[in-house]
Amino acid sequence: MVHLITSNTAIKFLRFNTSRLKAFSTAMMEKPEVLMTRCDIAPNVLEELKSRCKLTLWNKESAASRTFLLENIPGKSGIFCFLTDKIDKELLDTAGPNLKVVSTFSVGYDHIDVKECQQRNIKIGYTPDVLTEATAELTLGLLLCTSRRLIEAHEEARTGGWTTWSPSWMTGPGLGESTVGIVGFGRIGQSVALKVKAFNAKNILYFNRSEKQNEAKITGAVKVSFEELLKQSDFIICCCALTKETQNMFNIESFAKMKRTAVFINTSRGGLVDQNALVDALENGTIRAAGLDVTVPEPLPLDHRLFKMSNCTILPHIGSATIEARTAMAKLTLDNLMNALEDKPMPAQLKL
Repeated sequence: MVHLITSNTAIKFLRFNTSRLKAFSTAMMEKPEVLMTRCDIAPNVLEELKSRCKLTLWNKESAASRTFLLENIPGKSGIFCFLTDKIDKELLDTAGPNLKVVSTFSVGYDHIDVKECQQRNIKIGYTPDVLTEATAELTLGLLLCTSRRLIEAHEEARTGGWTTWSPSWMTGPGLGESTVGIVGFGRIGQSVALKVKAFNAKNILYFNRSEKQNEAKITGAVKVSFEELLKQSDFIICCCALTKETQNMFNIESFAKMKRTAVFINTSRGGLVDQNALVDALENGTIRAAGLDVTVPEPLPLDHRLFKMSNCTILPHIGSATIEARTAMAKLTLDNLMNALEDKPMPAQLKL
């Protein structure tokens, strides 16, 4: 038996389902509104972000202005940010209730008010692991540049200071048979220890909030107190996060406990160091030398006293600056952002 549908019934049926189809298509086409505070990342990641979001972009290869952030954050569902952006209470208040995620292109998160995000149920994504090797490589390179005076030597060769070979000229301490102290024994600290071991360091000490017994076995690193590490180490390498507890942990008292021959290296955060105390320590011979990839502020003013010291090597915060690491950081920041917006598990969510 064939059932005939009247023309009016058919028309109503088609109208109803067309309407539902349009509604479904509209819902599928809606994209989350996202604020991004830089444009100089891997092009393929940026293009994917543009295709998946309604993107408001700071279209310059520099840090976004505070005005841009405050003017463009209202109503956004997510923010793709960098360590140069201050994600504080004022910005979160301005964002409003739609903000679901702050995804930062960094392993550090001291530029984010974590407590405020927690109170508002805003997820935070970050980029651990992917920059470990790049930062550890740079740390060792900076240590060698500082201790073996490579930049000083280059300048002497370039400007005519190199006139003849001399047995005592441009000498500095080597890593072989030395004691190396690592403050912060997380992923980066452990990788630094492994690389230092390859240079035949005699002892590797570490200071960390928790015992890392299994991880330390690989290099034979020994956990000691902060004070003991300062007293015993020939090289002191800072690999810890910046928190309220670690702010200015390297101060007048800390430098005074170090050997006068000690070389201090910081590739973590500038806020870990009281820079005035460091200047005094270098000028007065309290320690031999320092190598810094991070400072306060960044960039450091050109007339800063540290730039005038031959025993201080300063780099422009390039710890993770390998092509591979920065590309992986961009992809992980994107994945954290989109997964949070789509209510999926984030690959690297900061546990609040």
